[in-house]
Amino acid sequence: MSHYFRQDYLRVPDEAELYFQVLGDGEPGMVLCDGLGCDGFAWKYLTPYLSKYHRVLRWHYRGHGRSGLPRDRSRVGMLYTCEDLDRLMDAAEVKQGVIFGHSMGVQVALEFHRRYAHRVRGLVLICGSYGNPLDTFHDSTYLKRVFPIIRHLVERYPERAGRLIHSLLRTELAMQVALTVEVNRDLLSREDFAPYFEHLAKMDPVVFVRTLDSMANHTAWDHLPHVDVPTLIIAGERDKFTPAWLSRKMAEHIPGSELMLVPLGTHTTPLEYRELVELRIERFLRDRLGIHVPSSPRLPPGQDVTPR
Repeated sequence: MSHYFRQDYLRVPDEAELYFQVLGDGEPGMVLCDGLGCDGFAWKYLTPYLSKYHRVLRWHYRGHGRSGLPRDRSRVGMLYTCEDLDRLMDAAEVKQGVIFGHSMGVQVALEFHRRYAHRVRGLVLICGSYGNPLDTFHDSTYLKRVFPIIRHLVERYPERAGRLIHSLLRTELAMQVALTVEVNRDLLSREDFAPYFEHLAKMDPVVFVRTLDSMANHTAWDHLPHVDVPTLIIAGERDKFTPAWLSRKMAEHIPGSELMLVPLGTHTTPLEYRELVELRIERFLRDRLGIHVPSSPRLPPGQDVTPR
């Protein structure tokens, strides 16, 4: 068990400074890719769990968390994100990794495999979509229809938008609505969810909408049949951000992939069902990738891989 820890910044060619952390040691590395507007809250429990026996790379996208922006603020989105990750893996001395993605991170992981397959040992795709997520948000196209208006207003009035968003996200009402509507408040503690709101309130709204625009227009659907590494897909049956049927569809089109559906899980399943998720990932790493992991009890009855 290694206690190695490093945190640093990497300046990429267009002068963006990217923040990253490296914890633990052991190949292959475990690379954690966040969702939109996140700076790692979803990995709160998986990070220390994985870093006991593996080198774990956590990092922040451009304009997220502690990472800065390039001089040209339009240089955000999927293409730059994948290029950044390739450089960060070099900086973190991770030659090849199991790429974990949560939410938007699922798209990042799939696109990264398309472009840098030699660096990917396996994929763990959690509560995400293969592409065009605004088309399916809450199983509706409403957000897709209104998003162009939102983006126009944010880019035209960025300071006003920032103040408004900051004020709204700091209210108790916003927190209570999110806990009631979007997640399972019986399973998710306020302390685990609050960091997401805190980070989102501080984000540059222009960066947020530009990143969302890239995410909304990106799809890896055509690449799914070409994914040639072991893949584990985890979905929450009550996920409204990226509905579970997307994960089923993804599993049907990725050769040899495994799917676990968590009946009461939502978009924050890794926090709501931390032990179940850890056990399932542990077995995937051991059985499909031959990676040594500590022995743990068998999965509870009824929580196995969903037959397909």
